[in-house]
Amino acid sequence: MSLEKVFFGFFVLFAATLNFGFFLGDIGDPSVHSSIELYAAIVVGLVATVLKLGDRTQIGAIHLATSLVAMIQLIAAAVVYTIAQATMDPVPRNMVAVTVSLSGGALLANIVSVILLVIETSSFRRR
Repeated sequence: MSLEKVFFGFFVLFAATLNFGFFLGDIGDPSVHSSIELYAAIVVGLVATVLKLGDRTQIGAIHLATSLVAMIQLIAAAVVYTIAQATMDPVPRNMVAVTVSLSGGALLANIVSVILLVIETSSFRRR
């Protein structure tokens, strides 16, 4: 067992589950979307992205692309959410909806990354 592969799989899956946790719930209700969970998804996603930088294979390039897409959308969601929280009290439903929608796009990219990880793992043959 490769410890590097374990860490890689852990952070890819952890990023996806944190993003899912933020995404789940009523799209316009700020009480069910924790900003802490959004920021945690960004931090774990950044770690997963850094771990993907060393892979020079074609599937590694797709892994990196999905991670970059997820990071761009999560950072955009965090910017929208932070601005809305700082300037408006309470946060309007439409701003929460924009944040959750961006998180949903990132979740889709994370799901693709997890599917690629499963495909890559299942196609690996012991020598």
